[in-house]
Amino acid sequence: MNDEAFNLSIRKFLKMVGVNSQREIEQAATKAIAAGTLKGNARLPATMTLEVPGLQLSVKFDGEVTLD
Repeated sequence: MNDEAFNLSIRKFLKMVGVNSQREIEQAATKAIAAGTLKGNARLPATMTLEVPGLQLSVKFDGEVTLD
């Protein structure tokens, strides 16, 4: 195994997930606020599941997204 290549591919994957996840959350929040279904000071529970079937890995991360 090439540790450098492995580490780089993990970082690239996580960057893509982070950037795209942030965009999706921002767009959904903007739509919900515009529709009046969400207030601008909301605290939203959030979960993220990381799955790598080839490694038999499934890990859930819990957190919170706050708008204020």
